[in-house]
Amino acid sequence: MKKLLNDVNLVVDEELEGLVLLYPNVLRRLPNSNIILRKESPVRGKVALISGGGSGHEPLHGGFVGKGILDASIAGEVFTAPPPDQIYSAIKNVDGGRGVLLMINNYSGDLMSFKLAEGMAINDGIQIGRVIVNDDVAVPDIEKRRGVAGTIFAYKIAGALAERGGSLPDVQRIGERVVANTRSMGVALTSCTLPNVGKPIFVLQDDELELGIGVHGEPGVRRTKMMSADEIAAALYDRVSKDLSLRDEDEVALMVNGMGATPMMDLLIFSRKVVKLLHENRIRIFRSFAGSFVTSLDMAGVSMTLLKVDDQMKEMLLEPEFTASFPKLI
Repeated sequence: MKKLLNDVNLVVDEELEGLVLLYPNVLRRLPNSNIILRKESPVRGKVALISGGGSGHEPLHGGFVGKGILDASIAGEVFTAPPPDQIYSAIKNVDGGRGVLLMINNYSGDLMSFKLAEGMAINDGIQIGRVIVNDDVAVPDIEKRRGVAGTIFAYKIAGALAERGGSLPDVQRIGERVVANTRSMGVALTSCTLPNVGKPIFVLQDDELELGIGVHGEPGVRRTKMMSADEIAAALYDRVSKDLSLRDEDEVALMVNGMGATPMMDLLIFSRKVVKLLHENRIRIFRSFAGSFVTSLDMAGVSMTLLKVDDQMKEMLLEPEFTASFPKLI
């Protein structure tokens, strides 16, 4: 295994240090913690948004901290939920007097940590709201669906409304509405390698792929022979669009997400087919994004996310933001 590392025990600390050193005009790090804060936090009179989770999914979560999206993120160790005390500390450091919205991806460890921190914050008299992101259609049971790349749309839209001065109930409601109208599914061409393990989590042969993978190296729902980019795009589009119950003239935001080791060339070839499928099915595209936003270390693969937008969501997507990693709208 060849990686640009110094010490496998310091990967989270050093990557957070690097993030803040690169973007000092946007971010700061709370001393002696894995908490990344919007530089001017707390912002008085604004609902604050925080999220977090295991490291290894960069630029999630710290790359989306800044004006117009998140006020703070908390990084756990690689593929490990952040501890409740650090989440609680983040809440206290971003509360500007109008409450804090917790944006939580639907994994048992994250849910447990955030709920424990929520209880501590409520005991301090801080208003708390909660949005649980569960956009992964590879999991049949809606309550157990994982939060994957669709979380970026939830951050952006809820964060934009908060920046405009929306109340905690209003910001929570739009976040929940985004989640209810977002679906994602991914495919892996290779596994990923944990820095402290040095070998793949699972093994895929050269002629195999895994459909419906999670972002923590979880195996997918089905292993199959390798397919072309067009065939993979069609398989993911079919599953996502059906689950979202898309109809003629619906309007969507599209996100094509690389899993960490997928060249932009591959993402564009994949995107080409997805856009053609949307056009063929008379689905209008409001905005589209391609890049690596929610990764799984060095996994090669791709996920596709569709958000069925309404007028308010479209307005919030167009609001300006100032973060390290949200793609610029053109």
